[in-house]
Amino acid sequence: MAIRSSVLLLSLALVLAISRTTQANDPDILTDFITPDTGSVNASYFTYSGLSAFFNPNPKNFTVIKASMTEFPALNGQSVSYAVLQFPPAGVNPPHTHPRAAELLIVLFGTLEVGFVDTKNVLFNQTLHEGDMFVFPKGLVHFQYNRNHNQSVIAISAFGSANAGLLSVPKTVFTTGIDDNVLAKSFKTDVPTVQKIELGLKS
Repeated sequence: MAIRSSVLLLSLALVLAISRTTQANDPDILTDFITPDTGSVNASYFTYSGLSAFFNPNPKNFTVIKASMTEFPALNGQSVSYAVLQFPPAGVNPPHTHPRAAELLIVLFGTLEVGFVDTKNVLFNQTLHEGDMFVFPKGLVHFQYNRNHNQSVIAISAFGSANAGLLSVPKTVFTTGIDDNVLAKSFKTDVPTVQKIELGLKS
């Protein structure tokens, strides 16, 4: 009886674990596509022109132009989305994660330094040139940096989710109200230093 109970509990735990993992991904749909509440659609519903004016040879700041479920509702249930990344000279996309999708990046213009850190705290970084691709595994902290101080960079990222999600490491840690003492102890520094970082991120 005890063995049966243990097996039952283990089976229940596995089912719960699988269901939680499944919920972290895009849902499987039982139709060809998801239509808005208005009902019928035509080809225009499956067309998005929001990326057509992405090319800016001289961006002033790091800029992301997205084509996700929010901007392009036809992607709902299709497990795919895009983003155009524009880096000014010396521009950086700070360390961040996408909890619901891997990211496949291709450099269209310029040279870009990229990297991610795995769960063993090993850094995998690479310098990408035009036409090079790099994959950032799902949920891992990663970054992109234009080391060139004279030339901008343009890249495109594809995601295996219509809503990949974004957690910026600096903003998540320093601008969400975590107690300054906790942060000072965690980063082995003092409270004034933490407050200086917080102020810089808010400006």
